Amino acid sequence: MTDKPAHIPFNKPYLAGNEIDYLRQAALGPKISGDGAFTRRCRDDLERRLPGSRVLLTTSCTHALDMSAILLDLAPGDEVIVPSFTFVSTVNALVLRGAKPCFVDIRPDTCNLDETLIEAAITPRTKAIYVVHYAGVCCAMDPILAIAGKHGLPVVEDAAHAIGSAYRQRPAGALGAMASFSFHETKNIMCGEGGALAINDIRYMDRAEIIREKGTNRSQFFRGQVDKYTWVDLGSSYLMSDLLAAFLWAQLEHLDDINRHRMAVCARYREAFSDHAKKGLCTLPTVPEDCRDNGHMFYLLLPTGEGRDRMLKGLKDADIMGTFHYVPLHSAPMGQRFGYREGDLPVTEDISARLLRLPLYNSITPAEVDRVIEVTGRLLAGG
Repeated sequence: MTDKPAHIPFNKPYLAGNEIDYLRQAALGPKISGDGAFTRRCRDDLERRLPGSRVLLTTSCTHALDMSAILLDLAPGDEVIVPSFTFVSTVNALVLRGAKPCFVDIRPDTCNLDETLIEAAITPRTKAIYVVHYAGVCCAMDPILAIAGKHGLPVVEDAAHAIGSAYRQRPAGALGAMASFSFHETKNIMCGEGGALAINDIRYMDRAEIIREKGTNRSQFFRGQVDKYTWVDLGSSYLMSDLLAAFLWAQLEHLDDINRHRMAVCARYREAFSDHAKKGLCTLPTVPEDCRDNGHMFYLLLPTGEGRDRMLKGLKDADIMGTFHYVPLHSAPMGQRFGYREGDLPVTEDISARLLRLPLYNSITPAEVDRVIEVTGRLLAGG
């Protein structure tokens, strides 16, 4: 009797090596709340990777996005250009401040915001442009920044997928006025839940620190810049615990190796399905020549939505967890409250219906990759 193959999940949390030791050190240290020793290590390393940025660790990427919306003084009546093909946190940050999302369609090749459609969407009420570097592939930032500069608009990068990615040799997260990162357990490096806000425009730097500290100048007090601290602005408690930072530091130490491994897995998938793509059975992800991705995910675009759904069922039957991705926000109940309907963003809707994500995690083994390839290839060929 043949043993049943082991289940292959879509994602699996990963220990890089020193997490438990660093957690113990943090727990025994003099400070386990925000901005402790491990927070400073993570901050310094991220700032080294993002030259010119000031980095603040946060409790989540969601909170980093919330901070960006406060920093931009978004208010009722404002509009923000943003893709509909994104996680809800990107848009919630805007809506919570009373702003209206102005959804713009995506490119069919990279699934990123279509830079050729941005200028036509700008109105006198437009306050900012939010871009999402989907799958760790950067948006076409030079034309986007040129349009933003022409109209005096800040650009915020949602770089949740993109730590270690680059556009024309410039790191993702250091391109716009500010950027958010995610350290959720599904990301390349993680601490369960966590994030960071990178500030690149000096105008926002001091205020960002205050917003993160519940609207107080507490950090200035600890640096001896004021003799007492008090409430001076909007804010909330956005500080990551130093316990989580200790876990994150163990991962951040190995970020480059982690990204190389994930990129090697993506290369293996790409090679394995290249013949299927040539036959029109699927479309492979596009990484423009001026972009360096980080192996965050690998997906296939199937010719039809029905075919994608059959693939998902076939993988599930083989005990392999594939998945779809974002349901377009403009067609969701909340999106419809802003006046959007299905059919408004045809490329977004088409891509969402046909996209299939394959298992990819830091500890995935060559044997697991081979099994995903074998089953997926057979399903693509109609077997």
